[in-house]
Amino acid sequence: MTLRIASGALTEIRRHLAAAYPAEGCGLLLGERGPNGDVVVRRQVPVPNPLIENGGGRTRYVIQPEDFLSAERVARQDSLEVVGAYHSHPDVPARPSAYDTEHAWPWCCYLIASVAGGNVREERVWELRDDRSGFVEHDLVVKES
Repeated sequence: MTLRIASGALTEIRRHLAAAYPAEGCGLLLGERGPNGDVVVRRQVPVPNPLIENGGGRTRYVIQPEDFLSAERVARQDSLEVVGAYHSHPDVPARPSAYDTEHAWPWCCYLIASVAGGNVREERVWELRDDRSGFVEHDLVVKES
């Protein structure tokens, strides 16, 4: 599987996650799944991380059900679907954490960005195995918008 993302969407994700630093920023990826299993991301929807208000947003994020439903409505208007989520890892590599593994959905692609000093350093794409035993890394391809 490859995740293909429009360069404009990735630019907005980077901007959002850099601004959230030193907390974890998060959002949803809107696009479509191809017959070969590839995922094409057309848009992103930033969502608030409510854990920031409680002081827990440095190493955790939560996407509230109402934010997910709102993103689904936006996706449907553009004949898209929610295909994944994105979030940042402040000052650590862009690899899934134990928390990510516990809370991930197997059908969802996860774009994780490492943010250091307020700058995005790398992005990597992951998908949880169906048996929840861990993540598989996938290719990330940026397409001109």
